Amino acid sequence: MRIAVTGAAGLFGKGLVQVFHREHEVIALTRQEADITDAAQMRSVLGAIAPAVIVHAAAMPDIDDCEVNPEKAWRVNAEATKSLVGIANELRSELAFISTDAVFDGKATRPYVESDVVNPPSVYGRTKAAAEEFVRGYERHWIFRVSALFGPGKANFVNKGLCKAWGKESYVVASDQLGSATYTLDAAETMLKVFASGRHGTLHLCNQEPCTRYELARKSVELAGLDASIVVGKSMAEMKRPGPRLQYAVMEMKALRDAGIELPRRWEAALEEYVKTLVQN
Repeated sequence: MRIAVTGAAGLFGKGLVQVFHREHEVIALTRQEADITDAAQMRSVLGAIAPAVIVHAAAMPDIDDCEVNPEKAWRVNAEATKSLVGIANELRSELAFISTDAVFDGKATRPYVESDVVNPPSVYGRTKAAAEEFVRGYERHWIFRVSALFGPGKANFVNKGLCKAWGKESYVVASDQLGSATYTLDAAETMLKVFASGRHGTLHLCNQEPCTRYELARKSVELAGLDASIVVGKSMAEMKRPGPRLQYAVMEMKALRDAGIELPRRWEAALEEYVKTLVQN
């Protein structure tokens, strides 16, 4: 199967390409090869590739940056996705869109399921929610909601903390932000199982069991055999960041369960594997 991946230089994009390449023909599209905000260029590039599946991982993912630059966020996250839906339709390609837990409001008292109403408080979340609606207008689609990504090939929440620990610097993280974490390689493997199942729709995709950002950072430092006291937990209110974060963003993978697809492993096991690769390098 020929798969085109946008945002291939990003954190999730790198994980997708690494895993997909084992079994499929993968065309990795970075901003240099294909600017997602240039519809004519995207149409030309994808038309020449004629992929069976387009995985749209490119985005403006920085919550604070989106809050400060809302027009750019809308152009990159929403309008570019709308254009890509039209191109996928022209090519009759299946379309997998990478979304986020930020589409929810963070006020739930139990894990969010795929059918829950979205009500994003941030610009980032609103642009991704709008993009989801554009994607749902195309019959042959998947929407994969991921959260707190970590994995090889690109700076991320986990390896930033480890770099701080190796340098004996404090790493300040939110102690009251409870959600799900997603190991990019595990997510990519599960996506291939979903593609093979032929089941379309919206799916939550993360590693099992919830954790706070503080727990995730502290566990990674412990696994590396470093001093975990460098991880300092603060409330989101104390951190005073421009973009609002969700206090509760735990996702239930109901759609995967209903489809009979094996769920990714617990986040601790995935984290241990990832940290080992960092320590060895």
